[in-house]
Amino acid sequence: MTLIKLILRWLLTRLYGVEVHGLAHCRQAGGRVLIVANHTSYLDAALLFAFLPGHLTFAVNAGVARRWWVRLALAWVDHFPMEPANPFSIRGLVKFVQQGRQAVIFPEGRITVTGSLMKIYQGPGLVADRSRAALLPVRIDGAQLSPFSRLRGRERLRWFPRIRITVLPPRHLLIPTAVRGRARRVAAGRLLADLMTEMIFVTSDYRHTLFEALLDARRRHGGRRLVMEDVERRPVSYDGLIRRIFVLGRVLAGDTARGERVGLLLPNTVNTVAALFALQVHGRVPAMLNFSAGARNVLAAAQAVELRIVVTSRRFVQMARLAALIERLEERLRMVYLEDLRDRLQAGDRLRGVWCALFARTAYNHLSRRAQAGDPAVVLFTSGSEGVPKGVVLSHANLLANRAQLAARLDFNAQDIILNALPMFHSFGLTAGTLLPLLSGMKTFFYPNPLHYRIIPELAYDLNATILFGTNTFLAGYARYAHPYDFYSMRYVFAGAEKLHDETRRVWAEKFGLRVLEGYGSTETAPVLAVNTPMDFRAGSVGRLIPGIEYELEPVPGVSAGGRLLVRGPNIMLGYLRAGRPGVLEPPAATRGNGWYDTGDIARVDDDGFVWLLGRARRFAKIGGEMVSLAAVEDLAARLWPKALHAAINLPDPRKGERIALLTTQGGATREQLAAFAKQEGAGELMVPRRVAVTRVMPVLGSGKVDYGAVRELLDEQPVPPMVVTTTKQ
Repeated sequence: MTLIKLILRWLLTRLYGVEVHGLAHCRQAGGRVLIVANHTSYLDAALLFAFLPGHLTFAVNAGVARRWWVRLALAWVDHFPMEPANPFSIRGLVKFVQQGRQAVIFPEGRITVTGSLMKIYQGPGLVADRSRAALLPVRIDGAQLSPFSRLRGRERLRWFPRIRITVLPPRHLLIPTAVRGRARRVAAGRLLADLMTEMIFVTSDYRHTLFEALLDARRRHGGRRLVMEDVERRPVSYDGLIRRIFVLGRVLAGDTARGERVGLLLPNTVNTVAALFALQVHGRVPAMLNFSAGARNVLAAAQAVELRIVVTSRRFVQMARLAALIERLEERLRMVYLEDLRDRLQAGDRLRGVWCALFARTAYNHLSRRAQAGDPAVVLFTSGSEGVPKGVVLSHANLLANRAQLAARLDFNAQDIILNALPMFHSFGLTAGTLLPLLSGMKTFFYPNPLHYRIIPELAYDLNATILFGTNTFLAGYARYAHPYDFYSMRYVFAGAEKLHDETRRVWAEKFGLRVLEGYGSTETAPVLAVNTPMDFRAGSVGRLIPGIEYELEPVPGVSAGGRLLVRGPNIMLGYLRAGRPGVLEPPAATRGNGWYDTGDIARVDDDGFVWLLGRARRFAKIGGEMVSLAAVEDLAARLWPKALHAAINLPDPRKGERIALLTTQGGATREQLAAFAKQEGAGELMVPRRVAVTRVMPVLGSGKVDYGAVRELLDEQPVPPMVVTTTKQ
């Protein structure tokens, strides 16, 4: 047996350059061990047999074990035939492990056909729980790219990919003794699934720069793979994008200094992505400006990050009607236009760019002065919906960690086509809509305006798009105008940035047969913190926290169920840049200490780990000593008037401290109607706004969020033009 193991180890090492990490954890696990590994290919069992120490017994699906070629392989190893769903098989394996044996099992029960984790069966978790064995997680990575996988047509396969095996520290399933029966089985399965998901994330290589990740993606998927397209309808490959990055980077570097933050005021196009990377390659930090925020907010953002130069496009300024904004910006900033840069390019610049693209890694190390994963990669800005925008500095590792966290939970693959209409100045549009697909071999179509409710469904149909990102406002608009067949090819529709309304969820389910997956996060978290998935879904929640996130709920006076959500993880920003202290980085800190980020949201987390948002801490009204969630008031109005948009704010009140006012697009809405509905629903009197106002158009930001600053102006005590707002008071 030892000789066979040595021969197999030598052969696999020669063919696949197998690297093994963490073997010391095998000794820490002790004698009673259940080894759990992801199942990537037909090579997996041979890899574990050859490279893991000790005498291993493989738990094998009885149906698979009957195949002739499997019987031939099993003749050389100890194995335990079992059916994952058969209680007698599970009982037998429990007794086997209790004897102090080392058993190997693949909890997915089958080789992955998505490239990501498949369904995790509860049986292996129950075996570990009942036998009190240590769980030893093992990640196999690379074998899925071989012809022995089941990803043909999904991935670019090669005969001898590099394979990496990582053994993580042993774990024990900690389930309270009071949990029994079926509930214990479910708990064991969920804990095992979480362990496997965490394993995938922890062993992901996100500790490098964005451009290095781009080069890795090109190597994996091929330089000729088409990965980007915009309204110009000229698809761009990895090779084409990298050439464009080096050519554009040279002329941008000539106008800027190393380490300088440079503003990008550009729409969703391939050139915007090229400019983003071009600045990073030359050691500059792009600052993504929100061109829909208004001159005051854009200037405040520029002041916070000490901008000197802003890169934009004359064509974009003209088409987006931003001449007034540019005129204001030119009073304090130097504007650089892409059209002018193009005119400055010489033949030598283009040849140099092509040459650098051929030796991209060497050129990048030279130009960037060997940038590190922890260096600033980009500056985004908070929405300014409740104050002056703050600069949010995100590192390369922050962004790549968030991508890896999402990939550990969701089965994205290189065959997906992303339709991204969310602007890149929005963290959702940058990380999920741009970086995630680009670095995963998926094709992305960029559309510059998410408010084109008639055009975007047609584009989805024309492109055969499989993934769409949006906010509740945008998704409701698409559903209103789309043909029922426009989204026929969609696999996933994700909603974020604002609460997903029940009506929007219902319309997408009934009209398109699609379940909208709601997520949650913030710019400061790069941005995703929690997300619903096909395997972990609960309507009304924002999903379960992604792997790598620690959380605490800080008690809030007046809030009994839940608390203020504090989080810590590898995707948390480097810090803030504020207009009041330009250029001074303010690292994240909360009551729990440095490195923790206070989300400012009131939330509760249920027994299954699903996060339920109760509202922003700032968006609670204190009325007569009672805390009332403004989000809950909006939800009440949405249930009564599901086709309208609603925004609730708190205003000063001389008697009760504060009072609630509601702005709605529901024609003819009155406080009396809402009060009657609240009584019918069993909602308290405090939930009924003292004032209800109607507007034809709800003020929204470019990201799709409600602009509460503008709402407050409309609902101010000052007289309001009756043609814009009508009010019914108590």
